[in-house]
Amino acid sequence: MAERAAIVTGASSGIGLATARVLAEEGYAVTMSARRPEKLDGAVAGLAADGFDVQAVAANVADEAAVVKVVDAHRDRYGRLDVLVNNAGVGIGALVGEIQSKHLDMQLAINLRSIVLFYRESLAMLQAAAAEHHNAIVVNTSSISGKHGVVGWTEAMNKELSGEGIKSIALCPAFVDTPMTDFVKEQVPAEEMIQAQDIAEAVRYLLKVSPACVIPEMMFVRPGDAL
Repeated sequence: MAERAAIVTGASSGIGLATARVLAEEGYAVTMSARRPEKLDGAVAGLAADGFDVQAVAANVADEAAVVKVVDAHRDRYGRLDVLVNNAGVGIGALVGEIQSKHLDMQLAINLRSIVLFYRESLAMLQAAAAEHHNAIVVNTSSISGKHGVVGWTEAMNKELSGEGIKSIALCPAFVDTPMTDFVKEQVPAEEMIQAQDIAEAVRYLLKVSPACVIPEMMFVRPGDAL
């Protein structure tokens, strides 16, 4: 059994991959999950080549059975869960009169519903870790512009679970230089965006915080942006 272990979703690139590397550097065995197997396998191979204990579990977390598969695979290999990073996300913008139901359903399933399901499926392992060291952590990646559902759920989980040592935090970044923001890079150059490593380093900080401290939300903005 690993001394510490983590799950990271959306881990094939961007914030998820940077966060998986930070966790591995801090001594965590990491289950990395993402939708596209070929991209995920490349990301995992890169970390494994650096000597880190990682495994790939390809899954579309819009599917409940896929969420269960990720958690089961993690439990089978590592036997414990100290950090859960709900990072998988998708963004499809549209004016309200032009919203397509299939896009709405996809975003709600991935960006919000999967978070709820990962809590449910991971709860027993998180409780065991919290009973051991009182510092189990769940990180929920949200955003500055569309954060309310994830932040509200994070607040609810802190009310329910933080007393037993399971701490939840919502990370709310503005534009981050990842493939998800390619659509706006003609207006906001990549070099002017927040970097994925900025978010990952926040997760490293969370690992160092004492059990007595809960940080429910962290915002990341670019210079000059209004809050």
